[in-house]
Amino acid sequence: MHLPDLTAKRAELHPNRVALVDPERGREITYAALEERASRLAGHLRTEWRIEPGDRIATLAHNRTDAVELLFACAKTGAVLVPLNWRLAQAELEFILADAEVVGLVHDTANAPMARTLQVTAKGARGAIRLLSFDDEYEAALDAASGRQVVHEPREESALWYLMYTSGTTGRPKGVLQTAGMALVNHLNIGMAAGITFEDVFLSVLPQFHTGGWNLYTLPMLFVGGTAIIPSGFDAGQSLRLLQDRASVFFGVPTIYQMLVEHPDFAAADLSRVRSWSAGGAAMPVPLLERLADAGVSVQQGMGMTETGPTVFLLDEEHAISKAGSVGKPQPFVDVRLVDSRGRDIAPGESGELLIRGPGVTPGYWRNPEATEQAFEDGWLHSGDVGRQDEDGFFYIVDRVKDMYISGGENVYPAEVEAVIHRLPGVRSCAVIGVADERWGEVGRAVVEVEPGAGLDEEAVRRHCREHLAGFKVPASVRMVAELPRNATGKVLKHVLRHQQGEPE
Repeated sequence: MHLPDLTAKRAELHPNRVALVDPERGREITYAALEERASRLAGHLRTEWRIEPGDRIATLAHNRTDAVELLFACAKTGAVLVPLNWRLAQAELEFILADAEVVGLVHDTANAPMARTLQVTAKGARGAIRLLSFDDEYEAALDAASGRQVVHEPREESALWYLMYTSGTTGRPKGVLQTAGMALVNHLNIGMAAGITFEDVFLSVLPQFHTGGWNLYTLPMLFVGGTAIIPSGFDAGQSLRLLQDRASVFFGVPTIYQMLVEHPDFAAADLSRVRSWSAGGAAMPVPLLERLADAGVSVQQGMGMTETGPTVFLLDEEHAISKAGSVGKPQPFVDVRLVDSRGRDIAPGESGELLIRGPGVTPGYWRNPEATEQAFEDGWLHSGDVGRQDEDGFFYIVDRVKDMYISGGENVYPAEVEAVIHRLPGVRSCAVIGVADERWGEVGRAVVEVEPGAGLDEEAVRRHCREHLAGFKVPASVRMVAELPRNATGKVLKHVLRHQQGEPE
């Protein structure tokens, strides 16, 4: 299927509608302006950088509307965007730049020193990596490119649009192929469920180096002709103001929701304008859901992966409390299975690995046929997640396959233990890992992030667990910490936690 030039179509249909809002710079960009700016940028990339279809262009910047223009300029030229995580160390960035073989790097002022260093140390596809500053050179480049005719490069739905590198929680980062077709299928899976329309305004706070920064719901909002507000990052106070004054749709990870409810302005905030609240990245703790519900906020939860575009499951608001812990049901354009270690389908109530198939699933990993072969079997993606389905058809992610540990011959899924600990007053967050034990092989260790002044100790946590869990599931030890190690989307980095706790990764 041939895909049209989206920004040109939107500019033709609704030129004066606001597509993007930059709250820090006080700037609104209409669909007509988005089309013009993306076309100018495409012209600059073709004439000055000699960009050809398939070339990779990286970004190293905080969230910004300019990055959206760059993504659509890539669509016009056939280039591939590679958003980089600005939190990574130099060596990690060098690896990704070399792996992707980028031609150029577009950066902001905050990341300019690193960009200049990488220009010297990293290997590009054509020698030295070209640099362009969003803050110092970008507007001049657009002005100089004005009037140049840019012909949209014909693109099929299977064409590569951007590369999303995984966080590397299981080793070296892998470039997940993201096609235009995947983005459209994700819109069908999540945009329809949320009922987003051209009248909606979405507050986008997830990082643009993550699939959520684009697909939950920035791109779906642009597909329907709505508006996306894109601040440079998440700030609880700023977000509450924007949610009160303008936004109608919001998506956040549990950590973001926790920061919202802890902000001093939350209690007095009028959030009635927002009609759609969504969450993902990790399970929302029940106490947090209840606190939000008391404020009139009902959150739709879901689950997905970078490899799945990302939307796979959604839990409707109606069951947010009654089915707390569930990721919901698979959406229309995705199929799922739960299988045992031999690949056989299992019955409801049993736990097995989650397999995923559908038009929104990635075709594979960038120049990594071994990883692609390991991840797929007969068209099914092995998610690495352990799941189960209840008698009502709702799915639950029990844990990661690699996070499960065996204590005295019994399988223990840390997520189950974590859910119990989360219900203990004073617990802000927690993570459970398996640690070596001479007698039992492995036992659990709970690492607990405690709210200030909670006064919790190890025995209180273990006593609470004994009241709700089988004895072999009760953590043998508990460690209190000020903060758990997390990635940019709020997921606890258990490989880092194991290292911190002196356990092998």
